[in-house]
Amino acid sequence: MEIYNTLTGKTGEFLPLNDKKVAMYVCGVTPYDEAHLGHARAYVTFDIIRRHLAQSGYEVKHVQNFTDIDDKLIRRAGELNLTVRELADRNIGDYFTQMDKLNITRANLYPRVTENIPEIIAFIRNLVDKGFAYPKEGDVYFSVRKFPGYGRLSGRSVDELRAGTRIETGENKNEPEDFALWKKSKPEESAEISWESPWGKGRPGWHIECSVMAGRFLGETIDIHGGGQDLIFPHHENEIAQSESANGKQFVRYWIHNGFVTVNREKMSKSLGNFFTLRSIFEKFPPRIVRYFLLTQHYRQPLDFSDDKLVQAQTALGGLDDAYLKLLDTLEAAPAGAAPEDESTSGTLNRFRKALDEDFNTEKSLAVLHEFKKEILSTLHSAPAGLRMAQAKTFTLILEGHLGITPPRPAEFPPEIIELKGQREQARRQKQWALADSLRIRLEQAGYQALDNPDGTSTLLRKKS
Repeated sequence: MEIYNTLTGKTGEFLPLNDKKVAMYVCGVTPYDEAHLGHARAYVTFDIIRRHLAQSGYEVKHVQNFTDIDDKLIRRAGELNLTVRELADRNIGDYFTQMDKLNITRANLYPRVTENIPEIIAFIRNLVDKGFAYPKEGDVYFSVRKFPGYGRLSGRSVDELRAGTRIETGENKNEPEDFALWKKSKPEESAEISWESPWGKGRPGWHIECSVMAGRFLGETIDIHGGGQDLIFPHHENEIAQSESANGKQFVRYWIHNGFVTVNREKMSKSLGNFFTLRSIFEKFPPRIVRYFLLTQHYRQPLDFSDDKLVQAQTALGGLDDAYLKLLDTLEAAPAGAAPEDESTSGTLNRFRKALDEDFNTEKSLAVLHEFKKEILSTLHSAPAGLRMAQAKTFTLILEGHLGITPPRPAEFPPEIIELKGQREQARRQKQWALADSLRIRLEQAGYQALDNPDGTSTLLRKKS
C-alpha cells in the first residue's frame, strides 16, 4: 500500500509504527453551524481510508475531535442567544445525523476541547518550562523561531511568514509569526468559556487542542493525521511545532489532506454564497448518491459540485444497482447446496484493492467496479450458480465493505426473517458457530438463504419453490 505524504511531497510505502496497528487522528468540526458538503468530502475520504486499512488487515484506532470552544462558536452562540454548549451540542447532533446517513463509520473516540482543559494547561506549561512558549499579560504564545523545523509541512519559511503577518490590536506577542496557545478572558465573556490557569482566566488557542488530544489518546507519535488541505497551514504546521517541541519525537508519520469542494471551480464558502448544507442536499438526493459522487474524484483533487454532477452519480450508481439486483434475482433459482466459486472473482477483487492501494484511488477503483458490472451482465444467464454467487459476494464486499455504499435491497423480507439474519450475523461475529449454523438451517427451512460475505455480513436470498 502506498500513500501520498504531504510532509515529504511523495508517494511511498505505508509502514505504520506498530506493524498491523494504525493510530489515526482526523481534525473534526467546529460545531458553530450545520454539517455541510465540505465536511462530507473530508469524512467520507477518511472513512474510505479507514475501511481499506481494515480490509487490508490493519487494526485502526481512529480519534476525531470536536472544537467546542472557538471564536466563531462564541460569536454564533451570541447571535442566536444560546450558550456555547447549547449550540455545540445541537450542531454535533446534526453532524452525527448527517454522517450516519452517509454511512460513515464512527471514530473510536470523539473528544471535545472542553473535556481536556487540564491536559491542555499542563501541555502549555511544559512548553513554557522548556522555553518554547512565553506568557504575556495573561496570554501565552508559542515562539516560532525556537522550533527549527517550522515550515516543513507547508513549505513556508519563518521569514516569509514574518513578511506576511502583522500583530493585531490587542495581541501581546513578541514576534508577528508567534501564535496563541492560551487566550486571556475578556471582561464581557461568560464564565462557561473561561478556565483558571497559571496565567489567569482564559481559554485555549486553536492549535493546541489537537496536539494534546492526539498525544493523549493515540501516543506521542501517530501514524496518520488527516484533514482538509486548508488545515496544512497554519493549523497542522503549528501542531507539529507544539508536539515535537514538547516531547522531542516525530509527531506524525503520514500527513494526508483531502482537496476542496468547489462550485463553478471556486472553493465552496459562505462568503461566496455557494455553501450547501448536507440537510439541504439530502432533500433532493439520497445520501448514498452523495457518497458515490464524493468518490468519483481522487481525494487530493478538487471536486466540483453541481446538481448535474449528482444526477450523473445517480445514473452511474443506478447502473450498478440494476446489475446487482438482476444478479440476485437469478440466484433465487440457484440449486440447493450450490457454493460460491470465490476464486472465479478473485481477479476483480485484487484489481479493485490494488487501485485503493495506490493512495486510496477511488476514481480508479470505481472504474474496476463498473467493468465488473459489465462482466456480470454479460454472463447473467450463462454463468454457473457458483460463479454468480461469488459475483454477488464480491460485489457486496466492494460496494459495502470497501466503499461504504449500502447495496440496493430486493423486495422487502418479513421482519422475522430480517431478525434471524441479524442474529446469525451476530453469532458469526462472536464465533458462535453452532448457533450460526442452527440459524442458517432455520432460514433455509423458511425458504431463504444467507450468502455470507467476508466482512461478517450476509446477503439474503429468497429461494424459489
